[in-house]
Amino acid sequence: MTSKEILKIVVSAADSKRAVDTVALDLTNISPVADYFVITEAGNERQLSAIVDEIIDKIEENGGRVARVEGREGKSWILVDLIDVVVHVFTSSEREHYNIEKLWSDAPLVDIHEWVE
Repeated sequence: MTSKEILKIVVSAADSKRAVDTVALDLTNISPVADYFVITEAGNERQLSAIVDEIIDKIEENGGRVARVEGREGKSWILVDLIDVVVHVFTSSEREHYNIEKLWSDAPLVDIHEWVE
């Protein structure tokens, strides 16, 4: 599975659980860390867990591999490492606090509109 295919699965899965303000950053020419970062937010802790669970389920259903998941115990920022795609799911206050989009402002946005409803 290509990193772009993984990205599409992640964005669609997050959207199916009503994730808010999802953005995808293209890191391919900027960092060796990953090809893409996905940043999204949930309205509450329960939704945050549901979004992460859906992403993991859909990746595994499509033959992908989840390298690791971090932050489940904190319930405000969960990171899902899919090797070429790293997913950050935040509560809104945590997203505002860490402002990852600003840290990676050199990365172009990926047009994800066709993958969300």
